[in-house]
Amino acid sequence: MPHVITEPCKGTKDTACVAVCPVDCIHPRPDEAEFADAEMLYIDPDTCIDCDLCVAECPVKAIFADHDVPAKWKHYIQLNAEHYKK
Repeated sequence: MPHVITEPCKGTKDTACVAVCPVDCIHPRPDEAEFADAEMLYIDPDTCIDCDLCVAECPVKAIFADHDVPAKWKHYIQLNAEHYKK
């Protein structure tokens, strides 16, 4: 099950999760051009290996396994996936 970044990341964009990701599936990173304009970070569902490392690192508790995303934030599953279809 891939992980999903949700509402609490909006406007925060803390990159602690990026630093611990072993497969580089969280973007945009601070060194990427789109970082400054991005509203939040996203997890690529096709690359995520479900290691859970990002969950513990997120200071705003925005990351969930896709099956554990709270009902009010379920639409973020699709938002994360759509980010990588651009």
